[in-house]
Amino acid sequence: MVRRRSLGLVMAFSAGDKRRDGARRVVVTGAGIISPFGCGWGVNADGFRSGRVALRPVSLFDVSAQRARQAGELTLPGRLPDTKLSARQRGRVDRATAMLLHASAEALATSGWEGDCGGDDLPVCLGTSAGAMQLGQDYYRAVLSGASRLGQATMVDGYQPQRQAQKLCDAFDLPGPISIISNACSSGANAIGHAFDLVAKGRAERAFAGGYDALSRLVFAGFDSLQALSTTSPRPFAADRDGLALGEGAAMFCLEPLEVARRRGATIYGEVSGYGAATDRHHLTQPHPGGDAALRSMTRACAVARCSSERVGYINSHGTGTPLNDSAEANAICRWAGAGSRDVRVSSTKGGIGHLLGGAGAVETAVCLMALRGGWLPPNVSVERCDPACDFDLVAEPREAPDLQVALTNSFGFGGANASLVLEKVAA
Repeated sequence: MVRRRSLGLVMAFSAGDKRRDGARRVVVTGAGIISPFGCGWGVNADGFRSGRVALRPVSLFDVSAQRARQAGELTLPGRLPDTKLSARQRGRVDRATAMLLHASAEALATSGWEGDCGGDDLPVCLGTSAGAMQLGQDYYRAVLSGASRLGQATMVDGYQPQRQAQKLCDAFDLPGPISIISNACSSGANAIGHAFDLVAKGRAERAFAGGYDALSRLVFAGFDSLQALSTTSPRPFAADRDGLALGEGAAMFCLEPLEVARRRGATIYGEVSGYGAATDRHHLTQPHPGGDAALRSMTRACAVARCSSERVGYINSHGTGTPLNDSAEANAICRWAGAGSRDVRVSSTKGGIGHLLGGAGAVETAVCLMALRGGWLPPNVSVERCDPACDFDLVAEPREAPDLQVALTNSFGFGGANASLVLEKVAA
C-alpha cells in the first residue's frame, strides 16, 4: 500500500482527483466477466481482441420450432466459486445467478476488497432484463402440466430479481443497499451509471455494479416471434443484416474514488467519467429513425465527462444487427460527431457473442476497459458491405490502437431506453 505522509503531497494529490465541478473522479478497481468466450478477464480479452465468433447451436432447450437456431450460449464452469452460501443455497442457484456469482467473484478478488465488504453500506447496483426467467418458465410449465407442487414455491421465490441480488449479497457478505434496474437492453449500463453517480456525488464511498442475463426458452421464443433474430448470422452495420443473435453473460465492477484507489495502491482498470440516459418514446420496439434519444444519451454522457466528440477514440456501439436499430444508431453517431464523423472508430461486439440483453451494457463496458488497457480495438465481425448510413470508421478487422485514451459505449433498449457511458484510461 502506498502511504503519503506529507500534507502538501496529500493536498496536491486530492486536487487532481476532483473534477472541475467538485465531484469525485470514479475508477474501476475490480472487474469480472463471463461470456460465451469463457469465464475470466484474460480469455475474454483474447476473444474480443481477435474478433472470435462464439455463436453455436442452442443446446439448453429445444429450438426446433423456431426460425433461429443459434445463440451465444456459454459453458458454465463445473463448480460455483467459493462463497458463503450454504449447501442448500448453492443447490438452488439458477443459471443467471451462477453467472452473476462467477463475475462477482473475479471482480471482488481483483479489487482487493475481498474480506472487507461488510464494514460499510456498499451499494449493489444490478441491471437485468430477464432475471431468472428460467425459473419462471419452469414454474409456469409445472403448473400447466398439473405436476406435483413440490418445489414450485422455490421456483417462484427464486424467480424474483431481488432474490438473485440477495443471493449475491449472501454469497460475498455484502451489506447492500440493493438497486435493481430492469430497463430492457440498457439495464447493465444504467446500473453502472447509477453506481457512478453515487460515488461521484459522495453518496457512497464505493459501489459494486454490473449486469447479467441468461438464455431462456421464453425469451428466445419471444424475440423469434418478433422476427428480430437472424436466421443466418448477426452482422451489425452490414447492408444485408437480418437480425440479432441472443447471448448470455455477466460483468461486475468495483467502483471507488480515484484518490482512495491510488492511496491504497489498487490496480486501476479505467475511469468512468460520464453517464447519460434518454428516452425517445417513439415506439415499443423501434428506435427513432434519426436516433434522437441516442444522440441525447451520448451528448449527456460526454457533457458529464467534459469530453468533446473529438477526444473519443472508440465507440462500442449498441449495434444489434437489426435493420432499424443499426441505421438509427449510425445516424445518431454521425450527428453527434458532426464533421469529424469519418474519423470516429466504431464497432459492435455483438456479432461475436450475441446480444446479452440486461448484461450487454456491463460486458461492453468491460470490452472498453480491455481496449483502453491493451491499446487495441475489437472488430465488428462478418461485415462484407457496410450500410451507407455508417459515415464513420467501422472497425472490421482486429486493430492496434496504442493512442486510445477515451471510449464510449452505447446501450439502447426496447421502449426507447438509451444509456451511454464514457470510459477513460488513467495515467499511472
